[in-house]
Amino acid sequence: MADLQFGKNGWTPARIGSLKGKTYVITGATSGTGFEATKILASKGAKVVTLNRNPKKSEECMGKIKEELGVDVDVSYVTMDLGNQASVKAAAAEVLKKVDRIDALLCNGAIAQVPEQKFTVDGFESQLGVNYYGHWTLQALLFDLIDKSNGRIVTVGSMGYDMGIKTIKFDDMNWDKGYQGNNVYSQSKLAQIMSIYELQDRLKKAGNTNVKAYACHPGSSSTSLITTSGSLGMRIVFGLMKLSPMVQSAEKGAYPELMCATESNLDESGFYGPTGRANWVGPVGNCGIKAHALDKKVSKRLWEVSEKATGVSWNL
Repeated sequence: MADLQFGKNGWTPARIGSLKGKTYVITGATSGTGFEATKILASKGAKVVTLNRNPKKSEECMGKIKEELGVDVDVSYVTMDLGNQASVKAAAAEVLKKVDRIDALLCNGAIAQVPEQKFTVDGFESQLGVNYYGHWTLQALLFDLIDKSNGRIVTVGSMGYDMGIKTIKFDDMNWDKGYQGNNVYSQSKLAQIMSIYELQDRLKKAGNTNVKAYACHPGSSSTSLITTSGSLGMRIVFGLMKLSPMVQSAEKGAYPELMCATESNLDESGFYGPTGRANWVGPVGNCGIKAHALDKKVSKRLWEVSEKATGVSWNL
């Protein structure tokens, strides 16, 4: 059922007022929803720092935005590879030199449906390493400034969280046995979402009311995600889907993360995205979250495993 909190058309960026004086940090902004979100934030007067793996693409995208919105818009980039913990740490340090506040960190970058098991330089299965551990470390390292800024952490999950084994395979997180691209992608997205609700609980326990944490998803959006990392079969299927009404524009796919980054008094317990058919398209609102993503025992263990795996702890 559609969430009518924002009327029958759902939430749109028309609700965002001036963002002058505000600073946003976003990962994976050289294409798709990340690029569109950056453009919309910049168009409202915000300073936006993007974190991307490819410097050449970053240059091109920043140039495109300035061409469209004017040379005065404040968009810049820091080179960062989410699949490399040392790169994430270096980029976080650079961001902290570059900005004096973070109103929201948008964890948007991702890889999907990698057909064969691959590893990051740190030895993590690639989808878990990029989508989850990379963002985990980035969030922890930028947390103090987000806290000081009364800012937000926004995780862009996926409805894929509800498609795999619906838990974390703690005894084999790298999927050495029975690797299957979709199941592993699902686990990485579930981990991202679970850690947000776990963070909410830990902030509450610490009496921290400065930081808000949100989980959302873009629905089924026309982006390069599958074409970049998916198998040939997935690429063909998604190519055909893009021609159907079951896929929306990348710009619309950016609405949920923009809402979570800017809308005041948004309920943190929600899971935000399109509310139409199968939550793939339609007006943006609260889709509701399934119970397995709120399993306290699993999320607590995931947090502890993540601290150990990355060697990074949060200053809560």
